Amino acid sequence: QVQLVEFGGGLVQAGGSLRLSCVASGSIFSINAMGWYRQAPGKQRELVAGITFGGGLNYADSVKGRFTISRDNAKNTVYLQMSSLKPEDTAVYYCNADISFPLGPDSNYYWGRGTQVTVSS
Repeated sequence: QVQLVEFGGGLVQAGGSLRLSCVASGSIFSINAMGWYRQAPGKQRELVAGITFGGGLNYADSVKGRFTISRDNAKNTVYLQMSSLKPEDTAVYYCNADISFPLGPDSNYYWGRGTQVTVSS
């Protein structure tokens, strides 16, 4: 089974920084893309940042210039460096992976359990 595990959430003051990590493990044939989503209480889950393993990037407008997504293909790992954090960034952050398998669909989506990020003012 494919498993995604997130690390790095916590409590930080406004203006501070955190780095989130997500490691994909298991019977993985090929990772097409990985990304970070977040969900605050009472709100829908939204895309924060995504990266293809070919290097394509996508950011939500609210985090452009403050967050940076990167990946290590050999380690099946994606990172989210978060700087200049705001209280509005408070949410559960979820790792997502788009994975292909032999003789299977081109895209199979997996989610981590999520990690809480809380930004105090």
